[in-house]
Amino acid sequence: MAPSLLNFREFRRRSRASFRTDRSTESSSNDEHNSQNTTPTNGSITPPSIGTQSDPALHTQNRDLSQAPPVPPRPPLQPQANANRYSVSGMAGLGSPSLNGKSTLPVSQYAPRITNVGENAWLSQKVLLVTGTIGEASHHSLDGTVTVTRLDDGFPPTCWPVCESQFKALVYLAPGANKLRFDFSSPKLANSSSSNPIHASYITLHMVPPMNSPPLQLAILLAKDSPGTFDAVPARIEKEGNGLETAIRKFRMAAYLWQAFTAEQMWRNKLGRRAFRFEEEWTTGTSNQRDREMGFMRSEARIHVIRSDKTLAEIRDLERAQQNPKATKKGELYDIAAEAVKNYFKPLPGQKQYVSVLILDSHWDKAAKTVTAHAALGGNAGDLSLAIFGSHCLQSYPTSFEEVVPAFTDCTPTDTNFVANDCNESGSSWEAANIGIGAHLHETGHLLGCPHQENGVMLRDYVRLNRTFVTREAYCTRTKSKGGLVTQTDECTWHRLDCLRFRSHPCFRLPNDAVVNPDDSVQAWPVENGQVLVTAATGVSFIEIYPEGDDDLCHTWIEYPSEPSLAQRNVTLTEQELRDRLPEKKRRAKLKVCIKSLGGGNLDILDFHALCSKASSVKLSSGKVAFRSNKLGFSQMEGSEPHEFVFSSSLRKDRVLSRVVVYHGFALDGVEFFYDDDSSQLFGKRGGKPGGDSFDIDIRRGEYITGFMVRSGFWVDAIQILTSLGRKSPIYGNINGGSPHTLLPPRGYRVCGVSGSCAAWVDGFSLLITR
Repeated sequence: MAPSLLNFREFRRRSRASFRTDRSTESSSNDEHNSQNTTPTNGSITPPSIGTQSDPALHTQNRDLSQAPPVPPRPPLQPQANANRYSVSGMAGLGSPSLNGKSTLPVSQYAPRITNVGENAWLSQKVLLVTGTIGEASHHSLDGTVTVTRLDDGFPPTCWPVCESQFKALVYLAPGANKLRFDFSSPKLANSSSSNPIHASYITLHMVPPMNSPPLQLAILLAKDSPGTFDAVPARIEKEGNGLETAIRKFRMAAYLWQAFTAEQMWRNKLGRRAFRFEEEWTTGTSNQRDREMGFMRSEARIHVIRSDKTLAEIRDLERAQQNPKATKKGELYDIAAEAVKNYFKPLPGQKQYVSVLILDSHWDKAAKTVTAHAALGGNAGDLSLAIFGSHCLQSYPTSFEEVVPAFTDCTPTDTNFVANDCNESGSSWEAANIGIGAHLHETGHLLGCPHQENGVMLRDYVRLNRTFVTREAYCTRTKSKGGLVTQTDECTWHRLDCLRFRSHPCFRLPNDAVVNPDDSVQAWPVENGQVLVTAATGVSFIEIYPEGDDDLCHTWIEYPSEPSLAQRNVTLTEQELRDRLPEKKRRAKLKVCIKSLGGGNLDILDFHALCSKASSVKLSSGKVAFRSNKLGFSQMEGSEPHEFVFSSSLRKDRVLSRVVVYHGFALDGVEFFYDDDSSQLFGKRGGKPGGDSFDIDIRRGEYITGFMVRSGFWVDAIQILTSLGRKSPIYGNINGGSPHTLLPPRGYRVCGVSGSCAAWVDGFSLLITR
């Protein structure tokens, strides 16, 4: 007998009920975008009884529909006053069903809340600092532990302490998607130590390695006869060793801390989560203990081991000599390190290298009460940007993630029978870690172009570096304070100006950054009414103002937008505007102004008043006024004499500039401008290559000179001619010398002459421009 229509409808109703029953289990774990016109619920508003009730739809499958009473609709869930409002069903021992690795239970109000990075964030760093809280803002009183677990087990779980509901954790990121679980446990919470992820939160972070930026190289420098050991107390040597392998692990971990700290500081300054990257190698993992125990291989920051051609005795004797207040040669250890690094990397001319070096042979001389074979220096040696620092604090560094918090909370007194108490600020192990890791980061800041600042790492704020990675500070011998809860305002920082420098530094590029104009130079052009026009092809980043008589630290600066679409490529400055930004007592002082471009270029105006005054102008015979641009080169060579002239073609209408002859060797010797009547004007000297090199101007097409590209430093190394037809001459002189500067007058002005100075060769160069 064919089924009746009633039975067919009953069958459809039962099927729909069963379908709803199957979905009821997984709906609690669906993302909010999967729900349609429903109110999301969590543990704070779900009545405890709902979790144990069966779905009413289940009963309809076992009754005849003709006898079943109508099922009343489920009333909407309302918040209820409940003393146990933070509990979830998992606490009652019901287990924790999971879907795709995530718990399907309502989210506990004690689940860790990450405050400094969001779901599905894109990052470009190996190690990320994560900060967060436990519970709601009004309940910050819990202590316990947060455990960070990768759902793919690509890195072992790591545990981080919670103090007054605040936590900080380091996360090791691999390229691609990183799915992480954060679990909170505390003896104050029931069942929080069970195997169920009761108080858990989840986050997915995506990491893309920044392969479009040059790496910060890490190197350990050894004397040619060095035993490859560093200072450590006997107990440390017995526990972890003090050989080269241990030094590599510790230096690598310190570099990861630099990276995590710097990226977090850049993010807090709203400049993107930027940090330097490291060259990597495929090696046995050292970032966690499991890798070392099991021999697991992974891509880690590479530590280059470089042997100097100097002996251990030579290096230590040299350093002892430099400790003498009457020593005449300072920084020789820096020169030795620079030579060894260059011989090791063998960079080609013009290739920039950024290298931070740990000198492993540093040694505490107890009798002399000094550290030998140690120097804390950072800066530039030609195309090499180099920082060096000793290993005298190395024993206190962590070697893995598991040791970061213990290293920064270890109150073991420093035993000066074996190791140094650097500057009497390393009275305990955790303070020594601050000094070693932080002071080396300070020198690396110099390597990256940072001067000393009024606060932050570039002052000596690194004595608080530990506070970036712990929530509770231990007893401090330096301040005689017992420590306590660490808040964000207590932490070590990079100064705002350091972060602005990093924003423009090539080592801090992100994968999605736009291609930067190769011309990173900045030029200043005095014009009418005491104004100075500043031009930069990449845009002006910020301007530092230094009044004379002040310290060497910058206290006043002007910032400009860093977004490419908002970049200020032309900025007008006046002396009064700059002085108005200074404190009242500094407004009459001589002004030094340093202008930085978004491409990383720099222009220093040593006397802003002189640049924008009448002294920078030249009266032309036509009645017009010409202005001298800011000069390149220092004009400080022995026998240096001023050279300046206005082009004949700018003074007479019957003269046309027809060609330019450039005299050069390893620097620029001179430039001679020839006109169509065979007359000429010589700037500098006819030295270098006999006869020089000639560049013809196409006078039939009305071509003329629009500017120059000049490579300069202390003197002028090379020059290139730019024309109105878009042509460029070859670069004449030392093409790798100095730094490049493009001299193109601002809109509405043209080149009408040249100015500068010359000694044995050209040591100063600027343009004369007019409307």
